[in-house]
Amino acid sequence: MKKIEAIIRKSKFSAVKEALHDVGVNFFSYWDVTGLGNEKEGHVYRGVSYSTSDIQRRYLSIVVNNEFEEITIKTIIEAASTGDVGDGKVFVSDINEAYRIRTGEKGGKTLN
Repeated sequence: MKKIEAIIRKSKFSAVKEALHDVGVNFFSYWDVTGLGNEKEGHVYRGVSYSTSDIQRRYLSIVVNNEFEEITIKTIIEAASTGDVGDGKVFVSDINEAYRIRTGEKGGKTLN
């Protein structure tokens, strides 16, 4: 099993969510996060432009069976990409075990 974590633009969340559902990834968690990066968002207030280093993003945490790893990553990258700096990052790590609390089952079948 793999844990796929993605930090994406908030404006691309709906597109990523739909694309993941289309390929069969129907469960994941997400949070609104603020981070620092290479991108500087610009704001204009009363005709004066200023920038801030705090960037609003959405953080996705998805655990999938190994056979869904590549399609999940590809789907996130394609749906979240604008081609501009600040599109985000995807991180992948191994999951040793998963348990379903209700039944006590363990292993990859708990992800269905």
